[in-house]
Amino acid sequence: MKKNTPKFIFITGGVVSSLGKGLASASLASIFISRGFKVRLRKLDPYLNVDPGTMSPYQHGECFVTDDGAETDLDLGHYERFTGVNSRKSDNVTTGKIYSQVLKKERRGDYLGATIQVIPHVTDAIKKFILSDINDEDFMFCEIGGTVGDIESLPFIEAIRQLRNELGKENTCFVHVTLLPFINAAKELKTKPTQHSVKELQGMGIQPDILLCRTELNIPDDQKKKIAQFCNVREEAVIEAVDVNSIYEVPIAYHKAGFDKEILDYFKLNNQKPPDLSVWEKIISIQHSSEGEVNIGVVGKYTSIIDSYKSLIEAITHGGIANKTKINLVWIDSENIDNDFNSFKDIHGIIVPGGFGERGSNGKILAINYARLNKIPFFGICLGMQLAVIEFARNVINHKEASSTEFGATKFPIVSLLTEWQTKKGKEKRDILSEYGGTMRLGSYECHLKQNSKIYNIYKNKIIFERHRHRYEVNLDLCDKFDEAGMFFAGMSPDNILPETLELNNHPWFIAVQFHPELKSRPFQPHPLFVSFINASLNQSRLL
Repeated sequence: MKKNTPKFIFITGGVVSSLGKGLASASLASIFISRGFKVRLRKLDPYLNVDPGTMSPYQHGECFVTDDGAETDLDLGHYERFTGVNSRKSDNVTTGKIYSQVLKKERRGDYLGATIQVIPHVTDAIKKFILSDINDEDFMFCEIGGTVGDIESLPFIEAIRQLRNELGKENTCFVHVTLLPFINAAKELKTKPTQHSVKELQGMGIQPDILLCRTELNIPDDQKKKIAQFCNVREEAVIEAVDVNSIYEVPIAYHKAGFDKEILDYFKLNNQKPPDLSVWEKIISIQHSSEGEVNIGVVGKYTSIIDSYKSLIEAITHGGIANKTKINLVWIDSENIDNDFNSFKDIHGIIVPGGFGERGSNGKILAINYARLNKIPFFGICLGMQLAVIEFARNVINHKEASSTEFGATKFPIVSLLTEWQTKKGKEKRDILSEYGGTMRLGSYECHLKQNSKIYNIYKNKIIFERHRHRYEVNLDLCDKFDEAGMFFAGMSPDNILPETLELNNHPWFIAVQFHPELKSRPFQPHPLFVSFINASLNQSRLL
């Protein structure tokens, strides 16, 4: 039996980058879910990297990891947090991945000697990606990265133009996100950037069906009419997206602006039940009426670009919502910590998040030491856990040379690459092709929690599944003295080889994990570790 064709909503952006296309896609999808529809979201990125896994956080922000081990754009984090729908490898593609697939097929001779061109070979590959791995979804949201007019975006724009012809207008809708800047000197919103952006899109053969206009102020009716006339859309299809205080207000704001209704009208799906947005109303209500306040110090080396920690920021926010607590984030550059702890004054909880490389590691170790000695709630994530082990080995077990092979040669490699493990029998070189080979450990893995642990009491489950992104692991064979000194490895891999969690016995809240719990936190389903950490930080604030 042939499956019904889902409705495709293609989201493009113009004028400038960072207009919030990802947030718009996620918010709209969440409204459709609340109406009872099944949705999927995809991101098409125009850069030539195969994926963002090797890109600097300064360039791209956070690399979001899915359950099935894909390194993806941070917008997929928005998608998951707003909809609760887990993304997959098939939900993010780049120009680099498309071209690598096409060139691989060409080298194999799959094209039978044809001249390989952008049209049709590259555009066909893009269309195949868009149409692949679809089940019973009612709506497919496809966000095109970059801005209209970028050379890099042209193949994607051409591909969705072709899909309009192939799938029909009744199954495709073009939403264009644009900017209405407010010029203070003139005291008015300017429509020309939007007009030029739409003109550029029209020049590529695409007439937008709906305009989502980002603006600081409400759009006057005469301005809406002007935009509609010059951009060749109905006046009702000009949707204002006024700035809000919290991203979790966006679904409500978009619904009030008639965004979802306009799309349903476009597809002639008028008689649908109204959305239930009570979960968002509850979240906003809590944010507006917090009962407590805590200062959380985030110690990292990418603190100047906070998008590097996007999922972490949101997970902390979710922990605050669960505790009805306002969160004040204090960003602490780990490279500037040198036995000077003034920056930790009035801090109620310390987080050392994931990262790579030696730069800034000494400052993170000092921060961990400060949290341990001063009984301040501490949460280590990925590298944060590895450094917590190193700090404990150096300062409690007295292995001063303890370090990670990531930072160079060491006599006590308590953290090492998965292919170079020190065992009681000597140095063991693992096969790079084996299960725990030298490639990145990516995606969701099983973890077993010991029942006599704090973390078990937090999860209230013996077996958990969390997402990983790392190459280095704590070598348990070198941790034989830790337990008696007070550090407890409560979570282990199913084969009992890889430590997944640690905690301190004589500390109010000192927990570190090898995985990334922030990737699975949702505003309507906060991750239990962040809920517990914020609660502990709130208790700490009452002691000061």
